[in-house]
Amino acid sequence: MTSVQKLIGLGLAILLALSIGFGGAWQVQDWRMGKMLAEQAGLHKDDLAAISNAAEAQARTEQDKRLATEQKLAIQDQQHTKELSDAQRNQARLRDRLATSDLRLSVLLEDPASSCNVPSTTSAVGLVHAARRAQLDPAHAQRIIAITDDGDNAVIALRACQAYVRAIIH
Repeated sequence: MTSVQKLIGLGLAILLALSIGFGGAWQVQDWRMGKMLAEQAGLHKDDLAAISNAAEAQARTEQDKRLATEQKLAIQDQQHTKELSDAQRNQARLRDRLATSDLRLSVLLEDPASSCNVPSTTSAVGLVHAARRAQLDPAHAQRIIAITDDGDNAVIALRACQAYVRAIIH
């Protein structure tokens, strides 16, 4: 063999060795990259599971809060309904007493001649001392009771609304 042929053979051998070396390096690099991608996929899967668990726990907490609020509102609704029916029953009883003349409404009359309304004797009927009173016509008394009934209903409804808003906000 000639020296040129030897050189060519040697070059080919070196070239072959280099290509095998580079191919092996590429295979090692490919294996390392595959391992790193697999680790990242596992971490990503763990992160997704943690996020999913946290979202589920938060949803459960919110649902528990909503159920507690609904129960609280139901109890408050029952209380306000009872309060309203009690007030209506008392108003009806008062209207019945007015209608049967069992009870009369009266108003105080101002007495300009008297500068001091201190009684000479005590009265068990009321706290107004020695004041002149005039009885109201039963029809007027019924209208006054109806107005106070509407006022009582409005106050009870307002308290119910306020309690509802407080329960929703908290």
